Amino acid sequence: MENNSRDTIEINENEVFNKDNLNKIREYINEKSKEQSAAEKIELEILAIKFKMEDYINESSSKKEMQIFDFVKLYLKTLNIRQKKLATVFEMQDSNLYKYLKGERKLNVDIVFKLSSFSNTQPELWYYIQTRNELNAVLKEKID
Repeated sequence: MENNSRDTIEINENEVFNKDNLNKIREYINEKSKEQSAAEKIELEILAIKFKMEDYINESSSKKEMQIFDFVKLYLKTLNIRQKKLATVFEMQDSNLYKYLKGERKLNVDIVFKLSSFSNTQPELWYYIQTRNELNAVLKEKID
């Protein structure tokens, strides 16, 4: 039988994702990770946080509600910065920043742009998180 370029070959998932191949992939990732500079690792972690934010916004049902504070904490940990230092950079008291981050106060344009600049994200992401949490609260009230 002649092999036609239009013929498709089915690949069995177990052939690709077997234990041996997964171990090889892990080894490769670990080797490449060792070659990365500290700055590159931080850059990748920051990108991962951004993806977590986007995933949180886009998931229709998340098991755990995340506050803006949860995402900021990830950035602070990655960048090795304390919240008090961030408040100083934002030119505000730590207690006021905390109230915005915990959702006790609604975000305003000034805070959103500061968070956006600090995290190198689009300002809309921060509003989307706040809005999603507000919608979740309303839905919980309707259910209860």
